[in-house]
Amino acid sequence: MIYLDTHVLVRLYLGEADKLGAAARSAIEKHDLLASPAAILELEMLHAIGRLKPTASRVVNALSQDLGLRICDLPFRTVVDHALKERWVRDPFDRLIAANARANDAMLLTKDERIHQHYPRAVW
Repeated sequence: MIYLDTHVLVRLYLGEADKLGAAARSAIEKHDLLASPAAILELEMLHAIGRLKPTASRVVNALSQDLGLRICDLPFRTVVDHALKERWVRDPFDRLIAANARANDAMLLTKDERIHQHYPRAVW
């Protein structure tokens, strides 16, 4: 399984998979795709401030149908316990998304260099 960062969810929804790295595209084809609930909340926040036209629900429904995307169902407490250890980041969404992947010892598909510096299972 592989978690998708928020910007990856947006790219895939917009049909811009070609803008992802080669390793990212390969990982999408080979693994079950998961999204952290934090990434879904971030999508909705982007929608609320006008930076993303579709709602989070529309993005998730489309990617679920097209790519089999699932929302991670780990208990929130488990994710928060891991997030408390992610002291390298202040952004609450990045912190929770990385913690969610770490809690499952899973890969995280992201272009974010800071995540790559601190999470060895990050892929781009």
